[in-house]
Amino acid sequence: MSDGTVVARYRRHCLVEDSSGARLSCRLQGRSLSPVVGDRVSFRLEAEGKGVLSEIGPRKSTLTRIDSRGRPELVAANLSQLVIVLAPDPAPDWFLLDRYLVAAELGRLAAVIAFNKIDLARSLPQELDDYLTLGYPQCKVSARQAGGLIALEAAIGGKRSAMIGQSGVGKSSLLNALVGEELQAVGELSQKSRQGRHTTATAMLYSLPGSAALIDSPGVRDFAPYIDDVRDVARGFREFEPHQRACRFQDCRHLAEPNCGVKAAVGEGKISARRYESFQRLYALTAEMLSGRY
Repeated sequence: MSDGTVVARYRRHCLVEDSSGARLSCRLQGRSLSPVVGDRVSFRLEAEGKGVLSEIGPRKSTLTRIDSRGRPELVAANLSQLVIVLAPDPAPDWFLLDRYLVAAELGRLAAVIAFNKIDLARSLPQELDDYLTLGYPQCKVSARQAGGLIALEAAIGGKRSAMIGQSGVGKSSLLNALVGEELQAVGELSQKSRQGRHTTATAMLYSLPGSAALIDSPGVRDFAPYIDDVRDVARGFREFEPHQRACRFQDCRHLAEPNCGVKAAVGEGKISARRYESFQRLYALTAEMLSGRY
């Protein structure tokens, strides 16, 4: 029996990297196994350089979203950071960004905002300053002109990061700029395994110098983190915490309750009204999902 890390997941197969860095296609032993990219797994070798995945190790962290039926869907495991990619085109969806940041906060993951295609931007969105004030580090990059890549490499150095964002923000170009040959090698191996090209995987992991790793998650139109307790939604907005102490009720939801410290802070401009609206939207979605009406 050998140990390894899931590099890519297909329907009933995985691409697994062993301790030596070699990669092989593994079928799943039994229908109950459902590994995701980043999982530590145990497998045994078969003929022709293939294997059978038999066990999934404990997960230190997960990135989980709501699927189309309102159920939790694992995206990746054992992460330490999210790299959220924005661009001037398509225009940033700030509510989507907030949902990614909530996922990071609740999952105890670091988060970095990478604003790509900086060469196409006449000016930077004012909203970026708001997130910088909240303590979210940022990298302004251009995959096309290789600008800012050193700063981005430093931000992901030594960490296992998931690169996520809207479709069309240039994640593929950034990946090519960062991992180049590694991207091609994994793509070729995926084709040889006849389990489909990169686009058929839910995500894919690439190794970078300095013990860093980058998980590419497909671009999305929408994303919502799976939250199993609606009271946890407020914990995803880090600026709420100092103002919650002023709430009249200990179990304040920060919605219609009187004497709410968070709502007072919104009225005083200490909390962004748009961020508060983002909280309201996600709270409503989570409550709807938990009630079974999603």
